[in-house]
Amino acid sequence: MSTDVSIAAPPSRIRGLSQAAGAMFLVGTLAGVSGVIQDYPVYGGQALRYLLAAAILLAVARLAGLRAVRLTAREGALLTALSLFGLVIFNVCVIEATRHGGPALVGTVLGTVPLALALLGGRPSPRVLGAATVVVAGATLATGLGSGDLPGLMWSLGALFCELCFSLLAIPLLPKLGAVRVSAYSAALAVPLLAVTGLLLDGTAMLRVPTLPEALGLGYQAVIVTTVAFFLWYDALPRIGAATAGLFAGLIPVGAIATGAVLGLGTPSAPDLLGAALVVAGIVIGLSAAGPPATATAAGSPAAGGRQPAAGAGSPAAPASSPATGASGRRSP
Repeated sequence: MSTDVSIAAPPSRIRGLSQAAGAMFLVGTLAGVSGVIQDYPVYGGQALRYLLAAAILLAVARLAGLRAVRLTAREGALLTALSLFGLVIFNVCVIEATRHGGPALVGTVLGTVPLALALLGGRPSPRVLGAATVVVAGATLATGLGSGDLPGLMWSLGALFCELCFSLLAIPLLPKLGAVRVSAYSAALAVPLLAVTGLLLDGTAMLRVPTLPEALGLGYQAVIVTTVAFFLWYDALPRIGAATAGLFAGLIPVGAIATGAVLGLGTPSAPDLLGAALVVAGIVIGLSAAGPPATATAAGSPAAGGRQPAAGAGSPAAPASSPATGASGRRSP
């Protein structure tokens, strides 16, 4: 099933490509700070992360003059599902997958995001499929298959599903809400969900006063990995489509490798560098598969709250994919 979410003019497409690359690279840097907060209660820490991110994003929305929007029952359900699967359950799956199989296993499975998005497109071109496969191969090589058991694999597959929900469930919401409000509302909804999970699993021990390194690590997660990366990603999706944006998910391990090198956590190995090169090559191949400009049919800049584009503005066809779309009148986490 196709989701031709937004068809943008070339300048907007270039912006979308840059934002998608930046968002996924920033997500990859998360690995560099994860060791700093590994002793802090997981669910309480993540609740604090999203609370701070939501406060920042809501303040940005207010300064930008973006008023609260009344949601329909369907939109409210989509937003709740986005927060539940794309943020809360995703974190649970990654945590449990890491405990069973280590970060390499879940990283390798998440590296298949580009291929999954290409397949969800319904009829991906051979070049798009080939590009996604190259990206997956590069991400797998850079991450390393590692070792794990069946529960670890199942948790990793759950994380993959939630990662797809993070993008696909947002697509029908972006034209109306825009990138800032989708990011803010989903982060705000994640706070009580994570707090309840933390209370059930950790009790009152879910929160404590963080050390300075832990506070800095949680702050980095909230400001950079959540506030900045969420906005970049959600602003990019309507500009280039989910399938094209998905190619940049291969930059997650590249971001992790670069962060590790900068922080002195390890020198990239030959497989790391070769995997990064394959990811870049796959992205280039995928972008070269974009079709000719088509007629704009969807909402305009999500950053502007979903305003319509100027009449007659052409754009390259964005090979988006999703099981739920609303931007083009079709259902798209």
